[in-house]
Amino acid sequence: MLTGAVGCSSTAPAAPAKAKAGTFAAPKISTSPANAATPATPVNTAGVYPVMLGIDVLAADGFRAIAGLRVGLLTHAAGVNRFGVSSVDVLRKAPNVKLVSLFAPEHGLYGLEKASVNIADTRDPRSGLPVYSLHGANRKPTPAQLKGLDALLIDLQDIGVRSYTYNVVMRYAMDACFAAGVRVIVLDRPNPLGGLKVDGPHLDRQWMSGVGAFRIPYVHGLTIGELARIAADAPGVLDVPESVRAKGRLTVIPMRGWKRSMRWPDTGLKYVPTSPLVQDYAAAVGYAMTGLGCEYSGFKHGAGREFPFRALSFKGKTPDQLAADLTALRIPGLAYRKVTVPDAQGKPAAALYVDIADWDAWRPTELSFELMRLACRYDPPNPFAKLGSKDARSFNIHAGSTAWWDALKSDGAKVNLDAFEADWRRRCVVYQKLTRRYWLYQ
Repeated sequence: MLTGAVGCSSTAPAAPAKAKAGTFAAPKISTSPANAATPATPVNTAGVYPVMLGIDVLAADGFRAIAGLRVGLLTHAAGVNRFGVSSVDVLRKAPNVKLVSLFAPEHGLYGLEKASVNIADTRDPRSGLPVYSLHGANRKPTPAQLKGLDALLIDLQDIGVRSYTYNVVMRYAMDACFAAGVRVIVLDRPNPLGGLKVDGPHLDRQWMSGVGAFRIPYVHGLTIGELARIAADAPGVLDVPESVRAKGRLTVIPMRGWKRSMRWPDTGLKYVPTSPLVQDYAAAVGYAMTGLGCEYSGFKHGAGREFPFRALSFKGKTPDQLAADLTALRIPGLAYRKVTVPDAQGKPAAALYVDIADWDAWRPTELSFELMRLACRYDPPNPFAKLGSKDARSFNIHAGSTAWWDALKSDGAKVNLDAFEADWRRRCVVYQKLTRRYWLYQ
């Protein structure tokens, strides 16, 4: 993941209010205390959970799908049941099931490691089980680590963005398990952005990497279980011979009660931090909006501070100036307000908070690309023309192709974003038609 796009406040916003259909919500700027910028999701005190996660469904069915098996578990800190109990603990107590090993993705088993840091194998102090890192010397389970396993369970909370590496590690684990003849069981979880929002550039094959293992849009609109179904069924997704893929065994334990129209606050579930910089639902939404656009543009999006991926700033520009320029761009669905956040020295500083005023009109990635164009006006003649091949590659493996970067580097603020957006939307429509067969939910 990009260091600026990987990933801290502990509250999540309620479902965004809708503006009237077809209208642009005026990006009114107001001065608000920092703690008022993101309304919290109401605490679920009634004990009523509309959504049962895959781990809950497995338990409610008496663990029949894994009865008598020796299993491994690929999970992280957000791998909990609807009551907040770790899936590690749930499976350790499951009758007639032997949990023998754990596998950890980027950020480690407890989600404490920084992005892109290699993690060594270790032993879990709580369970005493070996923890095999899949973000270190190995990026997929080795044959020795899979030896003796009947199945590998995967319980990872994705956030609906292609470059967030949990869908990648799942695909790599499927490669290894299919090659070793080990069954894969994915315990499904919600896409925090819902199952209808699809946006942004596709991943071209040449840019497949550790931050992009599926040739899908940047905001993909699928659950991790649905992505697993694509990997198992569609030729050429897994890095194994077709004869091996055809014999591979995948089971997805679907959720109960989840609908594609649901965003995270609709589920009744607490958002457990999925990575150090994505601590809440607000950050997950922000990651989709600003993760690409702030990496090399000179814009800061507040990652690691109070409003990660939502609080914009640019050296030499006030929040009022940013609001005026962004308002003039008429980016659908967005509104803006001034907030106070600590700067790098911990002193109060003003920033511009990005709100979703109209969820249906909102196109998640559009802000990122507009910020990159705006940076060319703020830092003439073109800050991107100064960057080398290493920076270009880092951006392109996240964006999914070289086309936008090349055009931006050449044309700067005059780059024709409308043409790119139109092409991305066209491809997203085709993508949704093609992937509908893998949907587990309506």
